[in-house]
Amino acid sequence: MKTKTKALIAGGTWLLIVILLLVIFGNEGKNEDFKPQNEFKLHPWISIHIGPVDLSINRAVFYLLLASGLTIGTMVWISRKMQQRPNKTQAAVEMAYDLAKNNITRGNIASADVAIRWFPFISALFFFILFANIIGYLPLPTNTGEHFNVFGLEIPTFAIYAATANISIPIALTLVVWISYHVEGVRAKGFVPYLKSWLPPGLENMSPIGRGAIFVIEVVSHFVRLVSLSVRLFANILAGHLLLLFMGGGLAVLLGIAALGALTFPLAFAFFIFEVGLVATLQAFIFSTLSAIYIGGATSAEH
Repeated sequence: MKTKTKALIAGGTWLLIVILLLVIFGNEGKNEDFKPQNEFKLHPWISIHIGPVDLSINRAVFYLLLASGLTIGTMVWISRKMQQRPNKTQAAVEMAYDLAKNNITRGNIASADVAIRWFPFISALFFFILFANIIGYLPLPTNTGEHFNVFGLEIPTFAIYAATANISIPIALTLVVWISYHVEGVRAKGFVPYLKSWLPPGLENMSPIGRGAIFVIEVVSHFVRLVSLSVRLFANILAGHLLLLFMGGGLAVLLGIAALGALTFPLAFAFFIFEVGLVATLQAFIFSTLSAIYIGGATSAEH
């Protein structure tokens, strides 16, 4: 039997199942009780308040601690397992190390001394975001709003959640990068020369008003980086989780059409493979690469 014929049979069987489910269960109407936005609410697990500051432990904090622990633990474990003849694990780690060192850091920072100084920060940033993104797609018992009973124990239901899908985490990471590259630029050139370096070369014959206008545009562009760098990471991870939520059955529950779940579930599986296999790694790569570019641009001899 040809592959095309098998695909047609599988597709026809799938549609038949959807039609049967639609006939059997019908349409119960929109489910007003199901609120998809509740999946992203952060209920405090342990309330900690110091004056007006809320330091409560919630699901986002748990995922941050988990990502940090995995990053530190993995690096320490691997450093102790290094061998003269690399095994498969070591070979994979060396590839990731080479990516962070040569492609991300050294490829975007011209000064060797600056690249060496900032490599630990940029590589830690890359691996931390990578782990935070990946574990965000692993179902864990973190939904404290719903529980199931196992031998009398009330256990939170399994759910997926990523700390990087909370805008505060990408903003915090972005602020660290933003402040760091400005400090590095001032340290490398001095305060006034660093500000002058924001102007591109070739403006010597331009009027002071024209140079001032370009300088203002450059100032705005630096502040725009706070938005672009943080929102890019936040929006991509949040969109991926929303797609999985709706395609994995949320849309069927929301509209009250059980058959829709059978129709969208294969799409959810495809989105899951795409998100874990590409988006999680790609967003960590983009964030750390842009961070290296900003540091390299702040310390380079020319604009």
